Amino acid sequence: MEIYQTPKPWGTYEVLLDDELTKVKRITVYPGHRLSLQSHEHRQEQWTVIEGKLTVVLGDEQLIFYPGESVHIPLGAKHRAWNNGDDIVQFIEVQTGTYFGEDDITRYEDDYGRDGDLIESKMY
Repeated sequence: MEIYQTPKPWGTYEVLLDDELTKVKRITVYPGHRLSLQSHEHRQEQWTVIEGKLTVVLGDEQLIFYPGESVHIPLGAKHRAWNNGDDIVQFIEVQTGTYFGEDDITRYEDDYGRDGDLIESKMY
């Protein structure tokens, strides 16, 4: 499998492994940026920070993780990754479930106008 970076308005991601059992990504979040508040119907995720300080919104909680620390994102949970610092943040995302397509995202809030499937708006 060829590894390539996919640019996003908040940073980039690289797919490191993609098979029928799992998908693994290296995600880079630029300083001051955050991913959409979202949930997934078909997968859960495990995030392990490898660089920087990652703020995670998980349900009603806001948590901080540092290199070597991990967080589990349960199936259906509202979540977001947020780099509210001055340095790059990188984490490894391991997806497990029944489907790993990029269309398994329900967005509730998005900073970049990707609101075609926006359900509701909340500020964190």
